[in-house]
Amino acid sequence: MRKLIVLAIVGFFAQLIDGALGMAYGVTSSSLMLAAGLAPAAASASVHLAEIGTTLASGASHWRFGNVDWKIVLRLGVPGAVGAFAGATFLSGLSSDAAKPWMAGILLALGVYVLVRFTFGSLKTPEGKTSLRARFLSPLGLIAGFIDATGGGGWGPVATPTLLVSGKVEPRKVIGSVDTSEFLVAMAASIGFFIGIGNEGVKLGYVLALLAGGLLAAPIAAYLVRVIPPQLLGSLVGGFIVLTNSRTILNSFDVTGAPAAATYVSILVGWAAAVAWSTKRYRSTQTGGVAPEADGSLPLVAPAR
Repeated sequence: MRKLIVLAIVGFFAQLIDGALGMAYGVTSSSLMLAAGLAPAAASASVHLAEIGTTLASGASHWRFGNVDWKIVLRLGVPGAVGAFAGATFLSGLSSDAAKPWMAGILLALGVYVLVRFTFGSLKTPEGKTSLRARFLSPLGLIAGFIDATGGGGWGPVATPTLLVSGKVEPRKVIGSVDTSEFLVAMAASIGFFIGIGNEGVKLGYVLALLAGGLLAAPIAAYLVRVIPPQLLGSLVGGFIVLTNSRTILNSFDVTGAPAAATYVSILVGWAAAVAWSTKRYRSTQTGGVAPEADGSLPLVAPAR
């Protein structure tokens, strides 16, 4: 019972983060599932099953707050579903020993990306009414969907920053559209895992606990996306993902003692520095002390209300 309560809390905060940043539910939840000892395919399958419910609730909440562009949802989500199905089939065919470091490596890379992107990144300000074409969105969705299924997460970390830096869609609609399209990805991945591994290793209690926490957080996150400074949350989440999956990789290769300790200390120091830098940048923007970047973009701050 205690583990289920912990997973519900994890699901709540993971969805809160995902709904506010447009990423990190799957990466955060899968990292903890791996750390808890689940096989990679079972961990990813459990998370994607829970995401069917959380993404549906999140999409509805974002739609209610006017954060969804339905053209982006279809052009991104349909190819994403194809990629997710292929990724689930691929991961299901790997042995647990081979898949665990593979999945942890993908999650680690995504964690580094989130950490760096939200600590040092910038956003372009949309000018007028612009749109993103299918020839750009379709390959992005296909790649993001495949990574999401094989890594237990990655839809948001791949799709959201790519759309944000395009400067053609306002941040809240990027986040809302990516979150909404993820419903299609979660459905396709779950079908792929069901065909590949059935219900082997999938713990229904874990799925329901993650789902319950996520459903509670979805409407709150859809509101917070309009007011929260994403760079602070992104730095915190990115560092957590890096730390968790570094542990999994070190354990997979039996790295212990001084080398492992040195790795953890280095990660913690870098994480603390990133959070401090993000905090400083955010405070500077609030006092008007940050100028536009060389390309005319603005530092990564909260979307305008």
